[in-house]
Amino acid sequence: MKSNKKLPLFIITGASCVGKSTLLKVLFENEKKKYIALEGDLLWNEIYYTPDDGYMSYRKLWLNMCNNIVSQTGMPVVWCGCNAIPEQFEKLAERQAFSEIHYIANVCDEKTLVSRVKERLVYERNIYGIHDEESWIKGSVDFNNWLINNAETTSPKIYLLDTTKMTPKEAANIADKWILERMV
Repeated sequence: MKSNKKLPLFIITGASCVGKSTLLKVLFENEKKKYIALEGDLLWNEIYYTPDDGYMSYRKLWLNMCNNIVSQTGMPVVWCGCNAIPEQFEKLAERQAFSEIHYIANVCDEKTLVSRVKERLVYERNIYGIHDEESWIKGSVDFNNWLINNAETTSPKIYLLDTTKMTPKEAANIADKWILERMV
């Protein structure tokens, strides 16, 4: 199904435990929102664990899903996905269904991130089958640092939202404003 009108897609990215899902939950609960908010973990399955190709099948699945939703609702989609970067989407044919893709990354300082990851390891271990906790922590820290160091050089650029000292509501308010500014 194709939409007659191309709308933007918004991708919320970031390392594990930086507050993406919590921010998305606040956006989702906003009854006045002018977009559809989707959690990327909903369709996750081990068959999509293909880091060598940038999780291409998973990215294509979500682009098609978001396009279908845009086509039926006439509203943009805000999709929350872990470890998503522009180069994984911009080169795909499915990307052409959207006028633009805007990327916002939740980040936080390393001490806060490590603390949050350790608090969530029980949940993350059950969902993702994590067996090597130190590698999970290191991977989260490395991706968080990559975002901080590279957001300005990606194409398109990634907007950084530092959630270190923010409540989920504060972060969601900033993200909502950022999204609405780009919907015009």
